Amino acid sequence: MGKVYVVGLGPGGAEHITAEAKAALDRSDVLCGYTVYIDLIAPWYPGKERYTTPMTKEIDRCRWALETAQGGKTVALVCSGDAGVYGMAGLVLQLAEGFPEAEVEVVPGVTAALSGGAVLGAPLGHDFCVISLSDLLTPWALIEKRLECAAAGDFAVCLYNPSSKKRKDYLRKACEILLRHKAPETVCGLVRNIGREGQSRRILTLQALRDAEADMFTTVFIGSSSTQDVAGWMVTPRGYEKK
Repeated sequence: MGKVYVVGLGPGGAEHITAEAKAALDRSDVLCGYTVYIDLIAPWYPGKERYTTPMTKEIDRCRWALETAQGGKTVALVCSGDAGVYGMAGLVLQLAEGFPEAEVEVVPGVTAALSGGAVLGAPLGHDFCVISLSDLLTPWALIEKRLECAAAGDFAVCLYNPSSKKRKDYLRKACEILLRHKAPETVCGLVRNIGREGQSRRILTLQALRDAEADMFTTVFIGSSSTQDVAGWMVTPRGYEKK
């Protein structure tokens, strides 16, 4: 019986990958994934077989991995961040029933909410929500509802996929929804190219975030009412100081 490891690579640098994920890659016969992610790890394994697909070919990619595993090989299907957070783990498991001879193991990684949060300080120190602004798979009306509920509940919020060429104004629209419940001076943060060359960070207010530029390499953090700018660090207190 072959096996599919669904592996989260973290932000992309070798120093950010977990030992468990590295071991799964080492044990695999084939590396499979979106071209950009395979390019990140290909130099580590010059002799391994590779299979890549572009964006929008996720079902083909996962089915190929399962078919290859059913044929007896061990496949590492790689994702950025964590494989179960906007990654391929769910899709592989949905398809796996049709490939009874292929074992599946999900290997966690460090998602952008955590790695980007560390760059800013501790923005997610209390309850928080993670919301993607991409409406490729989720209707914008549902994204709006989730933003509204997160803001009304005073959660800290981490936004994935804040903007793209086709969605230039989505971050602005999201901020306008959040401003219905959050104060304009709410502490926010931006991190771009997390863990990669050219990494940058910025702390700003929600009002300023409304007009800020972001792209698909940017992760956005919006604080709760208790979030503070502490000497340049974004901190959402857990409340230990109140004990």
